[in-house]
Amino acid sequence: MNFLAHIYLSGKNPQIQIGGIMADGIRGKDYLNYPKDIQKGILLHRKIDTFTDAHPIFRQSKHRLHENYGHFSGIIVDVFYDHFLAKNFKKYSREKLNDFALSFYQNLLNHQNDLNLKTLNMIPYMIEGNWLYNYQFIEGVEKTLTQMDHRTKFKSKMGKSVSELKLFYKEFETEFTQFFEEIRIFCKTELQKI
Repeated sequence: MNFLAHIYLSGKNPQIQIGGIMADGIRGKDYLNYPKDIQKGILLHRKIDTFTDAHPIFRQSKHRLHENYGHFSGIIVDVFYDHFLAKNFKKYSREKLNDFALSFYQNLLNHQNDLNLKTLNMIPYMIEGNWLYNYQFIEGVEKTLTQMDHRTKFKSKMGKSVSELKLFYKEFETEFTQFFEEIRIFCKTELQKI
């Protein structure tokens, strides 16, 4: 799962949402240095990643890309799944996607003192590019993957994976829809435990 899914699956608590996007930059027990609800978001993010990586539907999506993208195939599927969440957002929320995105950006700005450096540095780019909203467009997916590819000095070839998204669009969307129903239930349960 990428940013949009982690935020959505974190529920309505702004600090849990923030923890959900900060988690990749927080190692080991360093999460204990943050406010309680941000800690919950970080822990939920880790549980989501573990659930996702082991799930047969996610693995099926990933397998379709593995030959061309190797260990980057999971990252690509994370972004593809965010695309399908964004594209079908009205199915999962009463809130419009752009309103949801703008509200989250404001949430980040309101909690800057609680953010790690990686997230602080990302905020201007996320807001300027309206990443969460633009995931719904194939061009937005391609831009995101190309930016990620740039960080690997173009070794990953992730920017080219949109061709597989287009080629297997129905398969990826069906897999996302099935998987997302299960992970939503999982996260509701986990949020009560954390």
